[in-house]
Amino acid sequence: MEMEHYLVLRGRQMHQMTDEEFYRFCQDNRDLRIERNEYQEIIIMSPTGSLSGYLNNIISSQLYLWNQTAKLGKTFDSSTGFRLPDGSNRSPDAAWVSNEAWNQLSEAEKRKFAPLCPEFVIELKSDTDDIADLKKKMQMWLRNGCQLAWLIDPEKQQSYIYRPDQEPETVHGFDQSLSGEGILPDFSLDLSLLSDN
Repeated sequence: MEMEHYLVLRGRQMHQMTDEEFYRFCQDNRDLRIERNEYQEIIIMSPTGSLSGYLNNIISSQLYLWNQTAKLGKTFDSSTGFRLPDGSNRSPDAAWVSNEAWNQLSEAEKRKFAPLCPEFVIELKSDTDDIADLKKKMQMWLRNGCQLAWLIDPEKQQSYIYRPDQEPETVHGFDQSLSGEGILPDFSLDLSLLSDN
């Protein structure tokens, strides 16, 4: 049985924590990866392993470099939290927000957990992640307004593409690329770079 590497904090104190208090809680515990689900339960996860961090950097770099040319939005790494419409606070491994959505935020909102759902997210499965839990998380992204989401499993070299109102698409092998489609025009993630580790 695979050991779970996260802790869930429940109780009235968690449920009553305001957005500002949760933000301060995260700032006071910067060494931890912390999320909050729609039930206001706080999820504390173990730090990312070195290999996962390396692979995630490859993914984030490709997204960043595309956006530097396209200039259509803002890119974010795995340490960024977003306050979603369902009341949860989540941190995808990589994310992109359009300029239109970003520019609607106040400066104060930009400095904390931005109250929006990224239009595009990537989740990277680590050795300790449960794939079923991650697939549920991908559906959560869609429910909150995400337009395109990728779940990448390096161990099995499989990728899952999530789009609103469609069944997930499975892509087998890392000998190809994933397309940003109409959400991220001309963006292509080269999966072959993830197999050289």
